[in-house]
Amino acid sequence: MEAVIPSVARLGPRGRVRLRTLLMIRWIGIAGQAAALVLVRIGLGYPLPFLLAVAVVGISAAVNLWLSARQPGATLLSDRWAAVQLGYDMLQLAVLLYLTGGLANPFAILILAPVTVSATVLSRRSTISLSLLALGIVAVLAWRHMPLPWPGEGLRLEPVFVFAFAVALGLSVIFIAAYVLSVVEEARRLSDALSATQMALDRERQLSAVGGLAAAAAHELGTPLGTIALVAHEIARDLPKESPLAADVELLLSQSKRCREILSELAARPDAERKTLGPLPMAALIEAAAAPYRRKDVAFRVETSGDLPAVAERPELSHGLGTLLQNAFEFARKEVVVHLSAEGQEVTAAIADDGPGFDPALLEKLGEPYVSRGAPGRGRPGEHMGLGVFIALTLLERTGAVLRFGNRPEGGSEAVIVWRRTRLEEGT
Repeated sequence: MEAVIPSVARLGPRGRVRLRTLLMIRWIGIAGQAAALVLVRIGLGYPLPFLLAVAVVGISAAVNLWLSARQPGATLLSDRWAAVQLGYDMLQLAVLLYLTGGLANPFAILILAPVTVSATVLSRRSTISLSLLALGIVAVLAWRHMPLPWPGEGLRLEPVFVFAFAVALGLSVIFIAAYVLSVVEEARRLSDALSATQMALDRERQLSAVGGLAAAAAHELGTPLGTIALVAHEIARDLPKESPLAADVELLLSQSKRCREILSELAARPDAERKTLGPLPMAALIEAAAAPYRRKDVAFRVETSGDLPAVAERPELSHGLGTLLQNAFEFARKEVVVHLSAEGQEVTAAIADDGPGFDPALLEKLGEPYVSRGAPGRGRPGEHMGLGVFIALTLLERTGAVLRFGNRPEGGSEAVIVWRRTRLEEGT
């Protein structure tokens, strides 16, 4: 089930990573590569194609300087351009590994770094592309490479070991890409859902503030408007009927009457009433939360039992209960029932409808963001992604509630909300 929610702003095609970040990572890599080459060739005296390797590192430094001169470091790279940058880093590392022993070089493990960065900040498509590139590089380096720099006769690893390491490295590429992608995607979805929850709560608070402002305006403007109407009435009484101002005064009287009617309507709105009446009986709170979503073809009743507390209207309560009630009305066929009960220190609200119920396969995941319920609701065709239930659960948990969802034996779904009485009464 789903509720109508504010849209969540998402990052556009400009991506999530800044050029400065990739340049900094590359400078760190260049410094490490240069230090390793100097140590191995000059410090340890191992034979390696030093000038060629230094040229490869120097090309990366030149590329970094060229990019720094062409674009500001704060530039947000597109997903494709960031993938190209990481792909270049991977190819540059592959060339160095080819010159220094291939997979026999311990630094071959660094081939995982660009894939990990991509899985963290880039799209699934870019990560898959870079993973395939990494697998190709591993295969080529296992097959062809220059000897591993080593003094004397050199060090030769058995082909079986090289093959096993290539398989291990390839599997690591696949596992890390898949694992990091899934974790990061879940984190992004949760972040978007929490943003939507905060937006819904802010909207509810704004509506409550507007209701209170309308009531205050109606109260404060009533007296001066009454004075204007009284003076206009006296002027109309004293003016001769043939006076050219009679029509204007009559218009002033009619418009002042209209203004008083508008202020009366504002003062009578439910939001304003709830704002000024203080703690409400729980049944009244449920009725108020359900009012915007009731349908003529669906019966609605509230059943009560036990010593129910009076509860202060709060945005978290009104929006959370309203979302669950909206979903119940949306999927109900003939009836929505809310049973309120108090037993000991527990207060329970059970919202039940006679609709198709929850999909049993998704029932355990209900409350997670972007989980499809499966059954379409009225007026909103297509797949329902569970964000409304997530928002309701998150907001009601802020009031101390514990929620559980299930299907009724007689058919339909049920959302049960349980509070500790003391926690529920804290806001009164």
